[in-house]
Amino acid sequence: MALSSQPPRMPVVAVATVSYGSGDVLEGFLESVPASSASPLLVVVADNGTNDSTVAKLTAASSAHYLPLDRNLGYGGAMNEAIRSLPSDVQWVLVSNPDVVLTAGAIDALVAAGNSDSRIGAVGPAIMTDGEVYPSARAVPSLRTGIGHALFANVWRGNPWTRAYRRDSSSDPVRRDAGWLSGACVLVRKSAFNALGGFDVGYFMYFEDVDLGHRLGKAGYRNVYEPAAVVVHSGAHATSDHSAWMIAVHHQSARRFLTRKYSGWYLWPVRVALVIGLDLRSAFLSRRATHH
Repeated sequence: MALSSQPPRMPVVAVATVSYGSGDVLEGFLESVPASSASPLLVVVADNGTNDSTVAKLTAASSAHYLPLDRNLGYGGAMNEAIRSLPSDVQWVLVSNPDVVLTAGAIDALVAAGNSDSRIGAVGPAIMTDGEVYPSARAVPSLRTGIGHALFANVWRGNPWTRAYRRDSSSDPVRRDAGWLSGACVLVRKSAFNALGGFDVGYFMYFEDVDLGHRLGKAGYRNVYEPAAVVVHSGAHATSDHSAWMIAVHHQSARRFLTRKYSGWYLWPVRVALVIGLDLRSAFLSRRATHH
C-alpha cells in the first residue's frame, strides 16, 4: 500500500499559557492537555521574562513550543505574543493559566460549543476551585454593579450588586451567554481575537479578560459559558507573594476599565467619585493584607 503524499494535518486548535515562575504547576497542566481533546493540539508556553530552565525542560518534555520573552509583558501582553506565534491555520486557542488542570474531553466540549454558531467569539468552561464552581461567566460591570460590588463584596456577601455581577454559575449549570469569561481558562476564536487586536496591553494584570469580553460583545460576537467542559484551577500561584501590590493593580485595572467604558464628558463627576472610591478601597484592602 502506497504511503499518503498528503502532509500531516495541522491542528486547528492550540493551547497557550503564560509562565511566570510557574514550574511547580506547569507540569500538571501540560500533562492534562492530551486527554482534553481527541484531535491533535499545538501547545505554546510563553515564559514571561524569567528564562526559567525548569519551564523550558517541562515544555520540551511535553513536545510543546517554548517561547521565551525578554521581559515581563503582563498576562495579556505575553498571551498576545504566544497567540501571534501560532500558525495561520489555527482556528481556536485555549487561553489558560498554567495552574489549571483540564479534564478529559474539556477542549473538545468547548470547541463543539464554539462551532455551533459562527458568532461565538469565546467559550468558557466550568472552573472548579476548592471543590466549588467559580463564578467565571459574569456580566460586564456597569457603574451601578461595579461600585456596589466594590463597596460591599467584602462586608455583605449576598448584596444584590455582587449577585448581578457574578451571575453565580453554580446555580445555573447550563450553556448560556455571558458578558465576559474568566481569562484563567477560555477558548477564543483566533480570527475574532486578532480582529480586536488581542488583549489590551494597557492592563498589566486583571480586567484584560473583562475588557476582551466587552469588546467581543460590542463587535457582535457572543461570549458563551459551557459547563459541560470542566477544568480545575488551583489559583493565584504567581501572585501569592505580592498580595498588597496585586490588590493595587486590580483596582487600577478596574478604574481603567470603568473610566474608559464611561468616558462621556457629562459623566466626569461619576468618574471622579469612582476613582476616589476605588483608591480608598484599594488602600484599605492593601493595608489589611500587609498587616495579616
